Amino acid sequence: MLKWVMACVFAGQIVSADPVDQVTLAAQSAFDGLPQVRLVDQISGQCGADETVNQTVAYCTTRNQIFLTGPAVDDPQTLYMLAHAFGHAVQVRHGVADFALGQIRRRRAEEAMLRGLVTRQVECIAGFIMSRAGLPHTDLTDLFTDEPFTGSHWGRDPLHIGPKVSIGLAARAEWFAIGQQGDLAACAPGEFTSDLLMDALNP
Repeated sequence: MLKWVMACVFAGQIVSADPVDQVTLAAQSAFDGLPQVRLVDQISGQCGADETVNQTVAYCTTRNQIFLTGPAVDDPQTLYMLAHAFGHAVQVRHGVADFALGQIRRRRAEEAMLRGLVTRQVECIAGFIMSRAGLPHTDLTDLFTDEPFTGSHWGRDPLHIGPKVSIGLAARAEWFAIGQQGDLAACAPGEFTSDLLMDALNP
């Protein structure tokens, strides 16, 4: 099974009975160049993913596509996970990821800290997208008992060698909540400002 997730806008409002479509359209209308979402039977086998890659949502930067497993679309955690993948896509498509990679290459001793800042910003963007979709505020600590997305779930082909980052569930929940307040300018952890994000944001 392979399907594109679609939604539409009428009179400036998201029109969809499917919250997955709402998140997709909210992200794609806020930022240019973001990936399409493809519903797939399994993540393994897509863009070099194996069983070590997140089996619900994965973002392939090489193809600029987000893969979402069909059975996951009814899971209450899925909307957050999809928004998180779009958060990575915003960074990749609008220069933040390139800036971060340059800093990491120059400052290898600080790689864990730098990746942690990048991840905090991703969570904030995800919260912003959820807010823009008009969905209720969500506390990640209500959805998860363990920190999500610590394994590979985004990157170039092959996905199985994608970044692995842990910042703790509390930090993820904190920055996701900041984003849900609807102010993208607040998505500026540490030295990673929101300037590139604000430049990319559509009115």
